[in-house]
Amino acid sequence: MIREFEGIIVKEIPYGETSKIIHLFTSEGIMGIICKGAKSLKSPFRATTLKFTYGKFNVYYKENKLSTLISVDIINPLRKIKDDIVLLSYLNYLTELTEQIIKQTDESLYANYITTVLKIESGLDPLIMCNIIEIKYLDYLGVGLNLDSCVLCGAKTNILTIDGDKGGYICSNCYQNEFIVEPKTIQLLRMYYYVDIESITKLKISNKVRDEINQFLNIYYDRYTGLYLKSKSFLKKLI
Repeated sequence: MIREFEGIIVKEIPYGETSKIIHLFTSEGIMGIICKGAKSLKSPFRATTLKFTYGKFNVYYKENKLSTLISVDIINPLRKIKDDIVLLSYLNYLTELTEQIIKQTDESLYANYITTVLKIESGLDPLIMCNIIEIKYLDYLGVGLNLDSCVLCGAKTNILTIDGDKGGYICSNCYQNEFIVEPKTIQLLRMYYYVDIESITKLKISNKVRDEINQFLNIYYDRYTGLYLKSKSFLKKLI
């Protein structure tokens, strides 16, 4: 059966002397596709089966088995990202993080991932876009944020700050010398979770608020997710 899938290549695996297997991330999850002769110099697949190729892939589809590639139509070459080591590092991190939860895939997971990639390609701040995805992914990882009340007493009013080690909002009654963030930081943390990524066209966030949210998420991820991603460590050194 011939089928067309929109997707992005997240992994390449050599197969024999001239072929390769690609892992294509789609709205239906990850699928394996054999690309016959793709490593040959004259193959039309040589340039269109590289990691982070985003397009429409026509395949001879075999459910629960390797499908076979027929053709590729590029949707967006992602040149801006691929030509910038920092942006490419963000994409590597975003992809590695997504692969941690891909077995729980649904259409919104793929949609959020690919939309974030395209927003970064369009010039939006990659740190903010990755932070938005990081917050949305916490539910998949089983450690979603409580964005309605103080994590210590449950109070829904007088929220004073946020703390990554404590796990969220801290009210004025429970405050014990934690770093006090900007009020806008508290407000935007909630907005990051609920925002429709597709609707984002511009970002006007101060560097201080941007950095406070990122610092909170770095601490929260380190403490509560149990993830250690090489791409994240490299990104921290780079930026």
